[in-house]
Amino acid sequence: MGAAVGITRVDLTASELRKAAQREKDSSAARRMLALALVLAGTDRRTAAESCGMDRQTLRDWVHRYNA
Repeated sequence: MGAAVGITRVDLTASELRKAAQREKDSSAARRMLALALVLAGTDRRTAAESCGMDRQTLRDWVHRYNA
């Protein structure tokens, strides 16, 4: 199983990311936000990635981009 990825950016909570995803017109961006929300909520990387239609490496890359 993959190592945990951590979100260090704290300006949005998991709930706020989910709300932003609901308002997002771009479905790909909405899926990324939902995956990030799952990680913030403590979901493991595999589950978060699979539930949002991406692989673990892609989610890891998006977490790093989000943190930056």
